[in-house]
Amino acid sequence: MDLADLSAPPRPKETTLNAEPAVQRRLLDLQDLDLQLDQVAHKRASLPEHQALKDLSAEKSVVDRELVTADTEVSDLQREQKKADSDVEQVRQRRARNQQRLDSGQVTSPRDLENLQHEIGSLDRRISDLEDSELEVMEKLEAAEVVQADLRTRAEAFAGRQSELETTRDGALKELDEQRAQVTDKRTAVVAELPEPLVAQYQRLREHNGGIGAAPLVGKRCMGCRMELAPSDLNAIKAAPPDAVLRCEECGRILVRTSESSV
Repeated sequence: MDLADLSAPPRPKETTLNAEPAVQRRLLDLQDLDLQLDQVAHKRASLPEHQALKDLSAEKSVVDRELVTADTEVSDLQREQKKADSDVEQVRQRRARNQQRLDSGQVTSPRDLENLQHEIGSLDRRISDLEDSELEVMEKLEAAEVVQADLRTRAEAFAGRQSELETTRDGALKELDEQRAQVTDKRTAVVAELPEPLVAQYQRLREHNGGIGAAPLVGKRCMGCRMELAPSDLNAIKAAPPDAVLRCEECGRILVRTSESSV
């Protein structure tokens, strides 16, 4: 004998349960209702709209970040354009004042006239340079606004698509919740008919056996694990009293005898 077996604590023995055959068969109805609830829960969790909204959110977050960048760039360029416009206007006004002095005949000194004409020429060149810079800023601003408008259009399209998906999802969830409520009401009624120890054992087995705690014996096969029972196990089932709550020797689930059982 393995020393580990000697040191291991003995496995607690479950209490043998008894229930009338009709009650045991009613347990199969409970199992069917629980499977329906599992299916509803699976459908709720796996609605295609969930993944579609997740993907959409990821795409939208990228566009939102790009839009923030575009908004900042447009704002910066608008300020830069206002400054360029102001610089050009200031030089134009100075040039206009000098031209007015020149045209009015107020300046009579040849040297002063020469200086004034020279300054007007310098202002003309300055205006030309500033207008070139102003035009460059305007072109950049126009390009940035095109990008901004495109991103806003995309963001609005994402918002519209998100609203559509949420509406579809919420409608599907409402329908599934209604199904769940109906099945839950039926389940509550069935549980009320069953002995509490039987329900407790079924629940425990269901948790440890992939959601199936009770299964019918069809022919010689347990429909919980789909295994055909050994002749010795079938003989033991045949010898058991009708009200004995049996367990499958292969999977441990509650095994319910029905009209389709071979024993």
